[in-house]
Amino acid sequence: MDGYVRLFEDQFKVEGDNPTIGLILCSDKSEAVAKYSVLHESKQIFASKYLKFLPMEEELRLEIEKERRLIEANLDNRKRLSSFDENSAPNAG
Repeated sequence: MDGYVRLFEDQFKVEGDNPTIGLILCSDKSEAVAKYSVLHESKQIFASKYLKFLPMEEELRLEIEKERRLIEANLDNRKRLSSFDENSAPNAG
């Protein structure tokens, strides 16, 4: 991620911009991950320079897990409805 942050700094950052931060959000069945990436020259993230509030990595991880559960439940409901529709359709004949 630091490579992408560095590339953005080199290619897109203009004078007066705050230091670039990267945010990695990913999820799979067994784990959700949320990580901030800051270049070594910028040792700390000062949330007030970006937003009034930057969530902690743990808060982001929990939000990813919550959203994944909602998506999985929605997919399960669609499968059940699809199965019900197939089983309840009248036979042609």
